[in-house]
Amino acid sequence: DLVKALVTALETAAGRLRGFLALAAVIVALDQATKALVRANLAVGETWPEGWELIRIGHVRNTGAAFGILQGAGDFLVIAPLVAIGAITFYLLSLPGHSRWYPVSLSMILGGAIGNLIDRVRLGAVTDFIDPTHYPLFNLADSAIVLGVILMAVLSLLEPSEERAKEPAAARLEAEA
Repeated sequence: DLVKALVTALETAAGRLRGFLALAAVIVALDQATKALVRANLAVGETWPEGWELIRIGHVRNTGAAFGILQGAGDFLVIAPLVAIGAITFYLLSLPGHSRWYPVSLSMILGGAIGNLIDRVRLGAVTDFIDPTHYPLFNLADSAIVLGVILMAVLSLLEPSEERAKEPAAARLEAEA
């Protein structure tokens, strides 16, 4: 009975995760495809179109983390995302009954982390290409991570604390009045 219950629980979790893992996979695919296009069409250091001041496409090999920090920290920048990917996957499997937006935010972070990790392991550096000209270059994986973190922060701010959620509705209305 214990084995049957465990199998049922895993099947339920896998079914629940299917859509969220698909979102992460789409992010990885788009990230890798756009980076491949940039690597195939622009030399490192080249930008297109020349002379634009708002935003353009560039080609930078980033051996560090976001905004170029931690340059040369190769092993750490492989191990840390692996730990994060494992933690996010575990949390997605055991996620309590939050709204569906928490898993969406985690899936965005997961897809971005995997996309950049693929570059780091395969190429020794992450390909950054979105060049806002007055800001460090970034890529789709970075964007997915940032948007996922922002979504999670907004959800955390909007979600009532456990103490407030346990209060009877009448008591909450009185406290707010």
